[in-house]
Amino acid sequence: MTDTVRLEQEDGIAMVILNRPETYNSFDLGMIQGLAELLVKLSLDPKLFGVVISGQGKAFCAGGDLRWVKGYKGDHGAAFHELAARYHQAILEIRRMPKPVVAAINGLAAGGGFSMALACDFRVMEVSAVLRQAYTSNGLSIDGGGTFTLPRLVGMARALEIAAFDRPIDADQALAWGLVTEVVEEGQAMKRAIEMIRELNKGSLSSFAASKKLLTDAFETPLEAQMERERDLLSWCADQPEGREGIAAFLEKRRPVFNR
Repeated sequence: MTDTVRLEQEDGIAMVILNRPETYNSFDLGMIQGLAELLVKLSLDPKLFGVVISGQGKAFCAGGDLRWVKGYKGDHGAAFHELAARYHQAILEIRRMPKPVVAAINGLAAGGGFSMALACDFRVMEVSAVLRQAYTSNGLSIDGGGTFTLPRLVGMARALEIAAFDRPIDADQALAWGLVTEVVEEGQAMKRAIEMIRELNKGSLSSFAASKKLLTDAFETPLEAQMERERDLLSWCADQPEGREGIAAFLEKRRPVFNR
């Protein structure tokens, strides 16, 4: 991890702060590699039950640092090829993390920052923040899993509209289109994201992990194979302490007590 990615922890919640405010938290190779490595560690940390990703200053993340790309020793294609490899590792760690990941969108989320926010499980967006796909306005195509997540959130027609016209998307529009989970007042995204993770921690985290994995994999899996995965993970959940507690609580007609 580098000083361009800051980690704070509070009562089992990791707060990952993208920390290049002078570039609107756009990422160069060192920053995105540091983020990917940190996410691996957080995923494996048994003391953590949730992760919040946000940005320092006025932006969430403005995507890949094009100045870094221009200064790369090689052509632009080679620069993006290397940068995207590390960036995509970070995105995969978010999608495969067995605990909730919430994006606290405190300002502009554009390009790779837009795709990163979409990769998170939930998105809390401040009322003054703006989303922008941004790639196509710079003659580029979308990466970071954005072409996977975007049509699944808003549908194919809307996704193509966002890709083709690249209009800024304000908080009200983002909420109406299903791009974000909640809109909050200025300066409240981090607080609400932490509250959301605490709410989730009242439920079964093993159930959440299994459901997240199944839903992530569902779109590319035939029905028979998907149901087989469902059967395997249902059986796994039932044998976890939280599954046993849930079944016992149902039979005893009481509320379950998870994660204790």
